[in-house]
Amino acid sequence: MTQSVVVQVGQCGNQIGCRFWNLVLREHANINKKGIYDEALSNFFRNVDTRYTDGGGIDLNKGLIRTLKARAVLIDMEEGVLNELLQGPLRDVFDNKQLISDVSGSGNNWAVGYKQYGKQYRDQIVDTLRKTAEHCDSLQCFFLIHSMGGGTGSGLGTFVLSLLQDEFPEVYRFVTSVYPSAEDDVITSPYNSVLAMKELTEHADCVLPIENQSLVDIVNKIQQMASGKMASVKMKSTLISSQSEAKRQEKPFDAMNNIVANLLLNLTSSSRFEGSLNMDLNEITMNLVPFPRLHYLVSSLTPLYTLADLNIPTRRLDQMFTDAFSKDHQLMHADPKHNLYLACALMVRGNVQISDLRRNIERLKPSLPFVSWNREGWKTSLCSIPPVGHTHSLLALANNTCVKSTFTDLKDRFVKLYKKKAHIHHYLHVDGMEQICFTEATNSLTSLIEEYNELDATKGQIINNVPRLSIAT
Repeated sequence: MTQSVVVQVGQCGNQIGCRFWNLVLREHANINKKGIYDEALSNFFRNVDTRYTDGGGIDLNKGLIRTLKARAVLIDMEEGVLNELLQGPLRDVFDNKQLISDVSGSGNNWAVGYKQYGKQYRDQIVDTLRKTAEHCDSLQCFFLIHSMGGGTGSGLGTFVLSLLQDEFPEVYRFVTSVYPSAEDDVITSPYNSVLAMKELTEHADCVLPIENQSLVDIVNKIQQMASGKMASVKMKSTLISSQSEAKRQEKPFDAMNNIVANLLLNLTSSSRFEGSLNMDLNEITMNLVPFPRLHYLVSSLTPLYTLADLNIPTRRLDQMFTDAFSKDHQLMHADPKHNLYLACALMVRGNVQISDLRRNIERLKPSLPFVSWNREGWKTSLCSIPPVGHTHSLLALANNTCVKSTFTDLKDRFVKLYKKKAHIHHYLHVDGMEQICFTEATNSLTSLIEEYNELDATKGQIINNVPRLSIAT
């Protein structure tokens, strides 16, 4: 059994991480009734007391998890979120050795996070990562969770990503990046996001871009479903809170963070549980990333009511597959059907047969424009364990040129600020930060967009190698 380590950076990354650990424990508790430390748990947790291997001290249902420690590194340059975590229900899952914090924050400045705090905390971060890795028998993947718009998440988050490549070059790096909306209240978010994009393009194996506005839209859709006559929200809903029994006051972003946490639950389900068609994490990069730089995947989750634990009459299974290719279920605003698919993965959980997978792929194929040299570019997995309280769910991951629209919008917002040289001095005052960093970042993003445009230009054509060669070089 392989293991994975979660690296949470910044306020957003740690809040999403908090929801993930909450939900993953809830999921294992639902299946592992005796609380026995098994291979499924070992993927994200280690047992710090080997005397307890028969359920003693690991009663997940009652929260007695003192012998489990999450395979995680938590980093934030403000203490608030981490302190809250250590005082909350998950306090026994972490210890101070896994936490790295400061008091002042990065001031929504990528340069402070990357250049200043990166240099200051480099050795401590490397030491913590190494110690966490040493507790793994077969470390396969790092999951980095961060946001793009602030200072610590974008700056220190991408600095950590470069460290991971340097220190653990053979370990996969999956990044979940939350992108700001156009109405983001952080005025410097376009700078931070474009500077971070260069690092993501150069150092990540796979990036799952998540847009804040898409999360807001999905939460609104779920709430509309919950208000319908045919639906009701279960008491322990993952939308309202997995800690509802404690009547903990809901935070504004919990519902949005739960959606991202559910994305990670589905992404790792085959690594944690048995299935008739399991997909290893390395198969995602192998099958969905034909060019190293084009590793940004559009994700969609369906049915949406599984995110909220809604009691809704089961719809036809085929509808779940249809919805996976609907814009309403995507975690970013884009239109894949009017762009080009390079590859696609369907990760199914629950009571679904392989024949159902094959039938729906054949049904959907004609409406999905695939690149000419990879028309059979489908990867599928089938995990037998469904989400808690439901019969099935589906995570679709698409490598599609439609992501360029998000990147183009981001570049436009960057250029609008940069033309006025607005707030530039805040960045240039940081030791090691130079104006050329902005130029290199925009050039990198422009090049990335052009590579997607080159592929889009081949839509409907039978061209086997020209775009592939021009992009791979």
